[in-house]
Amino acid sequence: MHALHTEAPVARAGAVGAVAAVDETALAEAVEFTSDLIRIDTTNRGGGDCRERPAAEYVAERLAAAGLEPVLLERTPGRTNVVARIEGTDPGAEALLVHGHLDVVPAEAADWSVDPFSGEVRDGVVWGRGAVDMKNMDAMVLAVVRAWARAGVKPRRDIVIAYTADEEDSAVDGSGFLADRHPHLFEGCTEGISESGAFTVHAGRGQALYPIAAGERGTAWLKLTAHGTAGHGSKPNRANAVSRLAAAVARIGAYEWPVQLTDTVTACIVELASVQGLPVDPRQPGFDLDAVLDKLGPAAVLVEATARNSANPTMLSAGYKLNVIPGEATGYVDGRMVPGGEAAFIATLDELTGPDVKWEFQHREVALQAPVDGRTFAVLRESVERFDPDGHVVPFCMAGGTDAKQFSRLGITGYGFSPLKLPPGFDYWALFHGVDERVPVEALHFGVRVLDRALRAL
Repeated sequence: MHALHTEAPVARAGAVGAVAAVDETALAEAVEFTSDLIRIDTTNRGGGDCRERPAAEYVAERLAAAGLEPVLLERTPGRTNVVARIEGTDPGAEALLVHGHLDVVPAEAADWSVDPFSGEVRDGVVWGRGAVDMKNMDAMVLAVVRAWARAGVKPRRDIVIAYTADEEDSAVDGSGFLADRHPHLFEGCTEGISESGAFTVHAGRGQALYPIAAGERGTAWLKLTAHGTAGHGSKPNRANAVSRLAAAVARIGAYEWPVQLTDTVTACIVELASVQGLPVDPRQPGFDLDAVLDKLGPAAVLVEATARNSANPTMLSAGYKLNVIPGEATGYVDGRMVPGGEAAFIATLDELTGPDVKWEFQHREVALQAPVDGRTFAVLRESVERFDPDGHVVPFCMAGGTDAKQFSRLGITGYGFSPLKLPPGFDYWALFHGVDERVPVEALHFGVRVLDRALRAL
C-alpha cells in the first residue's frame, strides 16, 4: 500500500462553460482507457477469488500523471482500492464522491462473439466484460480528470475519486473496507455518484428516457436450512429435510409480493406518465400499478422490479447418495427489499419458510433513497439534457445495489449517474452482466461531456 506522487500543475478555477475542458484527447482517452481496463482481467468469482491490483495500478498511474496523489489501499493482498482527492475552488463547499468498481462478473468465453477480455474496438463499439459494468465509467471519469489537468480547470467543490474492489461480491475488500477503516479519506463528502444511471432507454414513439438512480433496494441474501431425519431412501420418512426445503422454496418462488411504492418510485411513475401524456396519480386510493405498467410499454422496466420486495431462490444443496435421505438440506435466496420494506420482508419470510425451515441473512445491506426535488438532481438532469435536448430525464430506483450502500455509512447520499447515449435497439439491460457486453464509442464521448459539465456544476 502506497501513494503515488507527481508534481501537480497550477490549476485555475473556471465556471461551467467558461473553459472547454473536454478536448479530442479526452474523448480518445475514454475509449482507450475502457479498452485497456477490459483487457485487465479482474473477474470476481466470489469468495475472495479476484485480483484488482493491476487495474488499480493502471488508474493510479494515470491519476498521478494528472497531478493527483492517489493512495492504494488493501484489506487483502491483491484486492486493491484507489482513492484520490481533487481540491475545489470553494473550501467551504461540501465534498462530492465519484466512485466506480474495478472488478467484473465472470464471462464464459465460449458464449461470446469476441474474447470477453480483448477490449476490441470494432465498428465504433468497444467489446468486452466491463464495457457497461463499469469500466466504461471508470475510464470516463479518468478522462475527465485528466482533461481538467490539461485545461487548468478545478471544480467548485472537492471531489474524491474512488476506484473500488469487490463490488460484484460482498464489498468487504472494497467500499466496505474503505468506509470502515479509512473514513478520513472521505471527509466532507455528503453526496456521491456512480454506476447505473443516465443511460438511454428507448420507450417507443421516438422517446428517449434517461433514468437517473435516486434509490436502491436493500440486499437480503438468505440461507435456508431444513433439518429432518436421515434414513434409507426406500423407507417412508415424514421428516424429510429435502421435502421440507423444497416446499419452502416453492412457496417463496410462487409468492406474489404486494406493491410498496417509495417516494422515488412514485416520482418515477409520475414523470413517466407525464412524458407519455397519461393522467396518473399513484397516491390516489385504488391506484392500479399493473394497469399503468401496461400503458407505459418499454418504460415499465424502470418501475416493475422496484415497486415490491422480491425473493428468488437461486441455489439448492442436499445429500450425498441417491438412496440416502439426508438429515439436512440448504438453499439460498436472493432477496431485495424496497426502502421501508424490511419489516414486511422478514415477517413474510418467517411465514413462507414455516416451522420446519430456518432462515438467516447471508449478506444484508440497507435500502437507499436520495432526493429528486433538490439542486443535485436538477444539475444532473440539466447536464444530460444539455447534450440531448430531446431526451427526458426521470428518477428511478435500482433493483439491485451498488457501493453506495457502504458509503452511506459515512452519511453520503448516492445517485446512479454514468451517462451513455445509446442508439435504438441497444439493450443496456441485456448487456449488463450479459453475453457480448459492449458500449458504443459515441456513447463514451457523450458520457465524458456530460460528466465534465455535471461535476463542475455540482
